[in-house]
Amino acid sequence: MDDAAARSKAENGGRTGRLEALSPGMAIPFGGDRVAYVSDALAQAFQAGDRLVVVQETGDLLHVPASVQTIADAAVSRAHQAFGELAGVSDDAVTAFFEAFAARLADDAVWSRIAQANAQDVASAQARGRSTTRLAVSAAMRADMIAGLQVWRDAPATRGRIVEKVEHAGWTVEQVAAPLGVVGFIFEGRPNVFADATGVLRTGNTVVFRIGSDALGTARAIVQHALDPALKVAGLPEGSAALVDSPAHAAGWAMFSDQRLALAVARGSGPAVAQLGAIARQAGVPVSLHGTGGAWMVAGPDADADRFKAAVYHSLDRKVCNTLNVCAIVRERAGDLIPAFLEALDLAGERREGVKLHVVEGSQDALPAAWREARVQVGRPEGKLEEPKVELLAASDLGREWEWEETPELTLVLVDSVEEAVALFNRYSPQFAASLIAQDPKAHERFYAAVNAPFVGDGFTRWVDGQFALDRPELGLSNWEHGRLFARGGVLSGDGVFTVRARVRQSDRNLDRNPATAKTL
Repeated sequence: MDDAAARSKAENGGRTGRLEALSPGMAIPFGGDRVAYVSDALAQAFQAGDRLVVVQETGDLLHVPASVQTIADAAVSRAHQAFGELAGVSDDAVTAFFEAFAARLADDAVWSRIAQANAQDVASAQARGRSTTRLAVSAAMRADMIAGLQVWRDAPATRGRIVEKVEHAGWTVEQVAAPLGVVGFIFEGRPNVFADATGVLRTGNTVVFRIGSDALGTARAIVQHALDPALKVAGLPEGSAALVDSPAHAAGWAMFSDQRLALAVARGSGPAVAQLGAIARQAGVPVSLHGTGGAWMVAGPDADADRFKAAVYHSLDRKVCNTLNVCAIVRERAGDLIPAFLEALDLAGERREGVKLHVVEGSQDALPAAWREARVQVGRPEGKLEEPKVELLAASDLGREWEWEETPELTLVLVDSVEEAVALFNRYSPQFAASLIAQDPKAHERFYAAVNAPFVGDGFTRWVDGQFALDRPELGLSNWEHGRLFARGGVLSGDGVFTVRARVRQSDRNLDRNPATAKTL
């Protein structure tokens, strides 16, 4: 910085220094006109060399110890270097990586080591009262991971794909798909997502990821016994898929603060994902957030009771983001649709472990007394608890997503019309997935036009899944809670992570912007 620039910076309050310590009650500005205050615990924990991430949207003061920062920085550095090297690697080598990764997971000897690590993760999580519904690996999860990797193995290479071509006299402009860069990926304790994240390699990107602490042991086993060997045998650069090997939340904060990321992807619980997105945005990193979910189903005035019953039942097989969370039934059909709804819940309860229903205040009288007065054993992370089978819920809480373990849990609300149900969805829900059970085709068209959701259907809600619906493993599913997505769909998949370069091919050597004054050479 020259002397003039230094003077200008000083005159405008731009003097800087290094944060070496924090004191209790210390004021930290955020958001331009607000102040957060350092707690006693934060002041005591902070050491010279540590980082303080100030979330400008909320004023959250996040402590990143120097040791954790080093781990995150090293992982991003490996992925960043690998991205430069990957440009010289053939698409056939990328194909060989996916083949080798899938083969390692299909190897019983390899899988036994991963399963053993996962069993330890599950036991540890259970001992701490943590949810293990999505943590435990299974034969089905293993098969899905392998199938997903095989999808990318067989997918056509898209690096260099011509998106658009414009012909001019004497020259041509091509819009060419190109790799985006390093993708930072943070996800909850679901080991199968680990394989999905590597899908970005198909488009020439690299990935650095952090998994929730509950599944870190499983992740380490997958890296050691399957991922790294597959990278090596295929000849891909080391670090093309790099794990941030730390159980600390601070590792995610550090990673998403790194401006070398081309895209930050987060999936998990709503508040945690929102915080991570804010951290990345203020670092200038584009984000793709996949947090709050929960599907809604609306039964219209002409709904077929049997179709409605089947749709409800098949939407409650397990708890994920596309599980049925709120069911709205038009009041005029309560007499026959409520019994169909409750029969579906009983069947879902037999498939799992009972059922728990929340009813919006004013709708409870449509339920039989036997349901309103019953109690049920509900599976919670801390164990089975006896609770009322039906509880009242304020309409303002319709947006709550029920995170159940083994006992399906959802909300019922009666409405005067499909239009009222749509209005409730648009106001209270995370604007994710909506389904209408109706026979009138025009009603479906009106519903599709009015409901503010990226995923809209006419049956069960569990179809909302990249691999199930589109034959492409997903990095995540986006809702519209914070606005519609620019130039991409709600399913973020590996082949959707790219940028566009422009390339000119000039055949006329005398091409000139001002030909009237130019000489022909």
